[in-house]
Amino acid sequence: AVYACVLTVDLRLPLPDSLKAKRAVITPILEGARRRHRVATSEVGHQDQWQRSELAFATVASGEKQAREVLDAVERFVWSFPEVEVLSTRRGWLEEES
Repeated sequence: AVYACVLTVDLRLPLPDSLKAKRAVITPILEGARRRHRVATSEVGHQDQWQRSELAFATVASGEKQAREVLDAVERFVWSFPEVEVLSTRRGWLEEES
């Protein structure tokens, strides 16, 4: 079986006063998660707002437990950044067609 899951994180960024300043905050989160946890990453929402961002992280694994553990670690990684406020998180599983 194949297990694919997406973690979406809605963030508030109190400090940025420009899109360039916003990128300086979210780029280390996206690239750090990609490097450390080998997940696909993207900013998927609020791209035009300085103080909001919605990030997505995706993983594919051979077991549900493994996919959950990877995204649990990614979620802890995002929470470790003091310059962002996590407003909400959600997970979506890709159902395999039989």
